[in-house]
Amino acid sequence: MPAELQTIIDFIRYGTSRFGAAGLSFGHSHDNALDEATQLVLHALHLPHDLGPAYGQARLTADEKQEVLALFSRRINERIPACYLTGEAWFAGLSFKSDPRALVPRSPIAELIETGFEPWLGGREVHRALDMCTGSGCIAIATAHYHPHWQVDAVDLSEDALALARENVERLDARNVRLVHSDLFKNLDGEVYDLIVTNPPYVTHAETDALPKEYSHEPEMGLRAGDDGLDLALEILRDAPRHLSEHGLLICEVGESERALVELLPEVPFAWIEFKVGQMGIFVIEREDIVAHHARIKALADARRS
Repeated sequence: MPAELQTIIDFIRYGTSRFGAAGLSFGHSHDNALDEATQLVLHALHLPHDLGPAYGQARLTADEKQEVLALFSRRINERIPACYLTGEAWFAGLSFKSDPRALVPRSPIAELIETGFEPWLGGREVHRALDMCTGSGCIAIATAHYHPHWQVDAVDLSEDALALARENVERLDARNVRLVHSDLFKNLDGEVYDLIVTNPPYVTHAETDALPKEYSHEPEMGLRAGDDGLDLALEILRDAPRHLSEHGLLICEVGESERALVELLPEVPFAWIEFKVGQMGIFVIEREDIVAHHARIKALADARRS
């Protein structure tokens, strides 16, 4: 153990340098070495994530130093995402349990949730909302938290993911969330929603195979989605009209597969959302616009299952 390391700031700086030298990949909640080192140090010391800077000069005990360095070692040697090491991820201002049963919460949809999905909802009334491919439950639970009068269904095919989502429902007392086991819309016959939000798998086969080792700790079924990343997104587009109210809205994240979707469906009026950090491959579309182009969407989606 380097004898020079004494304070919280010392260890955060040391971890940041070690992570940079090791060539770690970031993107699981945090996008840089400094934030990840801070997260791991504060977790090891059982301190809050928003600890004031005045505590930066606090000195660590010998046991605490060992705890911090052990986390650094696992992050470097095993390439485990920091959120899996701490068991916690922050999303839309809320603390979620995070482990390898589901992807680490990190969707920019969090920004939409915090702004009430405006201006896209345009003030329309929402009674029921659906989070398709819910994973840890973060989108559904955060939506329910900020809109306590909405009834929110959270759907996933993975029983493991739903078990984690159930723990997060209890963790955040999300009483207006219902968890549903379903392969997309298959177990939702007759269910109709005013808003459907979905962050389905959208990584291409080639991109999945080339991902840094950190991503290998996440369930592959939450990432891989065909040669162009659109296998699930097209199915969701095809089937969404049956489950959207007359003036219902679909919000869907497709990430880097945005270009492929526009090339497949150039005539469809997708509205691509601009976030604080720029465009992130998330579109909004009205039910009526999906219906107007349904024949083409259905043909493309059906061809994926043939």
